Amino acid sequence: MAVINKGLDNIYVKESKICFIDGENSKLYYRGYSIEELAENSNFEEVAYLLIHGQLPTKDQLDTFNSFLAKNRGIDEIMSLMRLIPKTSHPMDMIRTTISALGMHDPDASDNSRDASVRKALRMLAKAPTIVATFARLRKGQDAVKPDQDLGHAANFLYMLSGKKPTEREAKIMDIMLILHAEHEMNASSFACSVTVSTLSDMYSAITSGIGTLKGPLHGGANEAALKMFMRVGGPNKAEEFVTETMKKKEKIMGFGHRIYKSLDPRYKVTKPIAEELAKQRGKTALYETAVRVEDAAIKALAAAKLFPNVDYYSGIVFSNLGIDTDIFTNLFAMSRISGWAAHTLEYLDDNRLIRPKAYYTGTLDLKYVPIERRG
Repeated sequence: MAVINKGLDNIYVKESKICFIDGENSKLYYRGYSIEELAENSNFEEVAYLLIHGQLPTKDQLDTFNSFLAKNRGIDEIMSLMRLIPKTSHPMDMIRTTISALGMHDPDASDNSRDASVRKALRMLAKAPTIVATFARLRKGQDAVKPDQDLGHAANFLYMLSGKKPTEREAKIMDIMLILHAEHEMNASSFACSVTVSTLSDMYSAITSGIGTLKGPLHGGANEAALKMFMRVGGPNKAEEFVTETMKKKEKIMGFGHRIYKSLDPRYKVTKPIAEELAKQRGKTALYETAVRVEDAAIKALAAAKLFPNVDYYSGIVFSNLGIDTDIFTNLFAMSRISGWAAHTLEYLDDNRLIRPKAYYTGTLDLKYVPIERRG
């Protein structure tokens, strides 16, 4: 009898130097650097460089990297397509389609060398925030805001979204959130990228596969679901009742539990104080207080199962207080994770083997064909 590992639990598909998760001890590392240290001291552009190139950049390397990103933010080549996308489209369908379309306009489209693949990845990384912000505005009947090459990656995104330059602190918070979502080892979307590129496809196909996988609510949509859950609770005083009723119905407490972490998600520990800071600053503390009360009640109710909050639990509150529409939260995840997806795609290509698993057949054999006029 074949051993079947549903969900590929504990199956290793490659060796990697990109990311390490210590789920028992609540640790996450990008290329050997703890997520807490990167969130406190680094910025998203530097982290993207680290993930893709394997080491922290020198000042000259980072300046060159930033310049390439800033110069490639424009999306004139697909603006006609952006205007054709129905305003009611799911934002993840939108970004999946537009990123794929960019591949046909890329000057390196026919070149699948490593250097060209890196340039393709960086162009997607540069253009994704412009795509997200442009769609968010066009669907409201607003004009698109051109990217500002003088702003950093996070600040420029918030500027294109609202038309107003963010404060230094708002830009820093957005920057931290992008760092926290940039990479997370061999998850479903990173695996999808690896499967695609293992056929010797191309970087655009790989990243499009990752986006399509991320769309699913079991992967990328949990922060949106968690925020909507807090809104349904009805206030901090109803939190315990909500948790009790949810448990009775055997429904999920959104933003709780993780396949890998058996203790607190380290990204949650960075996100929670930011959520509190923004809630107080914006004078919108009720939703945050509701989340805290739900968290306390859920930790007690789920103690036996050892389930704890993950990065999605408070990130929706952070994004909401930055003025970002709920249904594009997963877009933010995607525009950050392009860096991690690209890193895994490049790493897999360095030692490529076509991914071709097996399915254990349990059907019948040697059935006799019956002509259609004699069936049933």
